[in-house]
Amino acid sequence: MLLPDTKAASAEWDAFIASRPDSSFFQLSGWREVVKRSFGHACPYVISRDGAGAIDAVLPLTEINSRMFGHFLISNGFTVGGGPLSASPAGLAAVLEEAAELGRARKVAYVELRDCPAAGPDWKAKSDLYAGFEGPIAATEADNLKQIPRKQRAVVRKALEQGFTIAIERDIQPFFDLYARTLRDHGTPILPRRFYESLLTVFGEACEILTIRKDGVPTASVMSFFHGNKVLPYYTGSLVEARRSGANDMMYWALMRRAVERGATIFDFGRSKVGTGPYSFKSNWGFQPRPITHQYLLLGRDSLPNLNPTNPRYAKIIAAWQRLPIPVANAISPFISRSLA
Repeated sequence: MLLPDTKAASAEWDAFIASRPDSSFFQLSGWREVVKRSFGHACPYVISRDGAGAIDAVLPLTEINSRMFGHFLISNGFTVGGGPLSASPAGLAAVLEEAAELGRARKVAYVELRDCPAAGPDWKAKSDLYAGFEGPIAATEADNLKQIPRKQRAVVRKALEQGFTIAIERDIQPFFDLYARTLRDHGTPILPRRFYESLLTVFGEACEILTIRKDGVPTASVMSFFHGNKVLPYYTGSLVEARRSGANDMMYWALMRRAVERGATIFDFGRSKVGTGPYSFKSNWGFQPRPITHQYLLLGRDSLPNLNPTNPRYAKIIAAWQRLPIPVANAISPFISRSLA
């Protein structure tokens, strides 16, 4: 069945998320509000109830219908996870069947479940594209430094001597300017500014910006999520020289210490494409890669979708995007990125 779009229903959903130690930030009901405010996409949130009437499984879905990228349901849209969460095999089977029925009724090409190790026999798995990285954060600064491999630890120590300042802030502008520059340099459209503003508004203190400055100039910035005992540095942006100056390293180190202040014990470094620079960077910090599996139910196509920058068909578009002036890229981006769920 579908979850009503009411405050009471959302509270019940989030209470189930909070009760599960295997839940993720990307399964929270607030994502429906963020997506609704930012894009107006339909977000059918699926639930299953046990014999006593309590929720025993959830599946947050976002419907994308784009001329450029196709028509599909994805769990969860505009995140790297947010697949089904269940307290029982029967609950999982129920929400998967509901998703399949929705997909057929809405005539989508496929249904995608992100970071979902297992689904039904009709689902096809793909696990060779992304890896996730996470690990514990030591409570003391000295022990935290010892956790970092020697070479990377030397980089952090050097960054600590550079006179950077650290600010925890709600002002979106410094972060957005740095993030927009970074995405343009990668050839990727940025989501509209109102999306990031909505994250701060909807999730409140669970969403936070940390910015590194040098001589008063914003140099690197990260928007992070806090969920349970985890911190998730999710959106990061920096000046080109941030890698040379150590600002990026300082940013992640400062976030680890900030996370300890907030009671977090796990640093979730997120996902990276296998074989890329970010994959190596996270490995250098001592985090071990975990294969991430996506599941697909193909309904209107015969092959798995390949909507990612490693697809050769997008190479020329990415190269052209990297040459755009940032104001032009920011102006065009919202018309494209709203379908890049």
